[in-house]
Amino acid sequence: MSDLVAKTAIDRRLAEILTPVIEGLGYELVRVRLMGGKTKTLQVMAERPEGGIEVDECAEISTAISAVLDVEDPIEDAYTLEVSSPGIDRPLTRLKDFETWNGHEAKLETTELIDGRRRFKGALAGVEDGEVLIEIEGPDGKPVTIGLDFDWLSDAKLVLTDELIREMLKARKDAGLIDETEFDQIETDECSVDQED
Repeated sequence: MSDLVAKTAIDRRLAEILTPVIEGLGYELVRVRLMGGKTKTLQVMAERPEGGIEVDECAEISTAISAVLDVEDPIEDAYTLEVSSPGIDRPLTRLKDFETWNGHEAKLETTELIDGRRRFKGALAGVEDGEVLIEIEGPDGKPVTIGLDFDWLSDAKLVLTDELIREMLKARKDAGLIDETEFDQIETDECSVDQED
């Protein structure tokens, strides 16, 4: 079974601890990763059920999960907690993400070779019977839609495109999260140049 929300054993344990807290605040866990390095980083991505999240909401989640992590103490070493939104070129970790982002370009990677390849890039085409549908370029150069079982996926994320950026900005504007009156107006001066031969 593929678990793109939490891949490793420690990530799955952290997800078990954090999910009830995050859901109790009215958000959803998108992904959790404990990353190594000189100081470990616990990366938690969350969003509202309808999508999106603001900085103050990340702070609220951070405060709540910090308290629970202090009590549960699942991480032995020192670590830095990082709570964030999934971002524009977000990871796709739940089956519903593939439906939500239908029509957008994505990169998918499978655990095993499928027809000689593990990486697939193309437009998401929905979900059907537990399979993620993606339109890729066929051997003849024409688009073909294939189905990849969700359990086969090891990684999946949206590709940052101009269309995706426009859609995200429009959604934020429609939700009242962007106030265009706060932006400076760009002034343009018209000038004419007289040319003498």
